[in-house]
Amino acid sequence: MPKLTKTGHNRYLLPRTGAMQVDALLFLNDALRSQLAENSVELQQLCDAAALPGVFGPVVGMPDIHAGFGLPIGGIMATRAHGGVVSAGAVGMDINCGVRLLATKIPADILDKPTLRALMQAIEKRIPAGVGGKSRHHRLCREGLEDALTHGARGLVSKGYGIRADLDRCEESGCLSGAQTAAVSAKALQRAAQLSTLGGGNHFLEMGIVEIIEDESAANTFGLEKGMLTVLIHTGSRGFGHQICTDYTEIMFKAAKNYGIHLPGKGLAACPTDSPEGSNYLAAMACAVNFAFANRQLITFDIREAFQEVLGETDLAVVYDVAHNIAKFEEHFGEKLLVHRKGATRALPPGHGENPVCYVATGHPAIVPGSMNSPSYVLTGTEAAKESFCSVNHGAGRVMSRSAAKKHISREQFMSSVGDVLLNTRNYKQLLDEAPPAYKNINDVVDTLADIGLTKITARLQPLAVIKGQGDD
Repeated sequence: MPKLTKTGHNRYLLPRTGAMQVDALLFLNDALRSQLAENSVELQQLCDAAALPGVFGPVVGMPDIHAGFGLPIGGIMATRAHGGVVSAGAVGMDINCGVRLLATKIPADILDKPTLRALMQAIEKRIPAGVGGKSRHHRLCREGLEDALTHGARGLVSKGYGIRADLDRCEESGCLSGAQTAAVSAKALQRAAQLSTLGGGNHFLEMGIVEIIEDESAANTFGLEKGMLTVLIHTGSRGFGHQICTDYTEIMFKAAKNYGIHLPGKGLAACPTDSPEGSNYLAAMACAVNFAFANRQLITFDIREAFQEVLGETDLAVVYDVAHNIAKFEEHFGEKLLVHRKGATRALPPGHGENPVCYVATGHPAIVPGSMNSPSYVLTGTEAAKESFCSVNHGAGRVMSRSAAKKHISREQFMSSVGDVLLNTRNYKQLLDEAPPAYKNINDVVDTLADIGLTKITARLQPLAVIKGQGDD
């Protein structure tokens, strides 16, 4: 593996060597660089991705980079649309894991803890959390599943589960084209009864406060006001997307040799984009992307119901809904590319034609969630973000594995780290793997890109109450 070399402020390069076809570029400040070992798994994974056929350089590592399955989380890999490959592992298990931010006109300081707790309970009554959670919308999951898989959030809004403005503020307007349910296995379809469920792992629902506004103009456009209550929804395609990644990793791993592709490992199993296996994966992946958009749309509907029950208030406006794990055909550097983002957020600069109409002047929001007592950020991309295929970080990034966090973080450390934030469980052991000390300092992560002008910070949100489920999915 090549030596990680500093090439500028907050920029590092793994120069092309050996089987690598392109360089790997990383964005790290001094603190984050000191946490990354020279022979780390995530650096090797970037080098492995840089060796795949048709890769278009550089492969990019975000400040929140950490080891994943195949491509590291916090990784971006672009491949040529013609002559390149698609890799299920470079998208990840939780296809279209993403974040939706809702804004309110409710001053957070008028909500005491009993009221926040009542809101949490009303939400939990409607939205199951944890591994294996089943939707209360049984009929919709049964009779409306095909529509959700092919039309995403659009299908739900057409049935009355939201408003047109919700779609205007979603990546891909809440529906990725090309979805074909024929490309999805029966086993994956059996795992699709989870609309309006949260899941476990790093997924969460969070009520917070707009603590700081740094860009008044953008914040006004996004509908964010200092001191107002916000709701963050962080979840994805649940077991359905996980099964699709599992299925197609096996298919691609077996088929790769038929196309003369040497794989560095099963996690980066890949096939030509235009091969039957590649085309089928993209069609199945689009179903999972749409399922996740529909999931967050239905969760939004249920949260609005909960607010109506407790506060008599349903005016929760979608600020934006953005995917973290996805592969899409995009134009960059004059080329049509298939951009794999795994734990990375698209951030189109102002004026980019693919921005929603309402956000052309500002660039759409990129929403970067923190952990249970660390801030979340709303950012925008700049022209300089074209260097990273218009991509920015998606969160803080882990510094401790789930098992290590459970083993080494004490009850005292956990309680101190979450402070006064309300949690939905009294059993701290259920949340140890997601404790704030298990993550990098999100301020370092966000500042790394802001310092070099790839992003512009719009607002900082501070959590007040967090709902999380047990288990890792």
